[in-house]
Amino acid sequence: MGSKTFRVALPKAPLLALAGILMLSGCSADRYFMVPKTDLEELGTSIKTQRATLVTMEDNAAVRHNQVMDQSRSSTQTILDAIATQVEKPECPPIPAQKQCAATDRSKGRADRLKGKVIVGEVENFYLAGPGLIYKARIDSGAETSSIHAENITRFERDGSNWVRFDVVVPGTERHVTLEKEISRRVRVIQASADEAERRVVVELQFFIGDHQQVAEFTLADRTNLTYEVLIGRNILRDVMLIDVGKEYATELPESLRNSNGNES
Repeated sequence: MGSKTFRVALPKAPLLALAGILMLSGCSADRYFMVPKTDLEELGTSIKTQRATLVTMEDNAAVRHNQVMDQSRSSTQTILDAIATQVEKPECPPIPAQKQCAATDRSKGRADRLKGKVIVGEVENFYLAGPGLIYKARIDSGAETSSIHAENITRFERDGSNWVRFDVVVPGTERHVTLEKEISRRVRVIQASADEAERRVVVELQFFIGDHQQVAEFTLADRTNLTYEVLIGRNILRDVMLIDVGKEYATELPESLRNSNGNES
């Protein structure tokens, strides 16, 4: 018996269907690429270019960052150097030498002044030039004219002028010194204890209060019943002296005058 060859006859329809499916699958796969396959080389070149650009940008950013950091460090160091230069270790300033007030030269006397005016207390030592006597003088702004205690007042004429001779007491003693002065004028004084006005002689006398020297008018009066032999009134105080109320002996006579009769407090 001879051999037989068997052929399997496949149906044509299924084969055609399988071929169509494969073709459709290939077409579907191609739709998911952003670029056609023919442009893949161009896409690769673009990617390489972009990568190079990114690398260049990163390098430039790193360079700029380093530059900014260097500038920041330099600025910071400059500020620190300036602070170190200006803010030094504090040091206490040297203590200035204390100025010592010059010792008062008592030999020249003393009289404090305010705006050029001598400051006096209610009572001051009064030096009468000529006889060189020191009295206690009452400072009284209520009296218009100054006065001094005088005894044995006698008027007379000399060379056609009116003069007066009078005695002043030496403080602390019963002795008297006789003075002669030309009469400057006469004044009428009304005292509360008298009914009639009294006419008094006015003479010019030179005196010292502290280191202040002056020539002024004084009325000659009997001040036996009064506490002070001398009264300083407004005719001397005006534009010359200021009274420190409640204070006494605010001035001091020069030493050469204090030794005259030793009567200063």
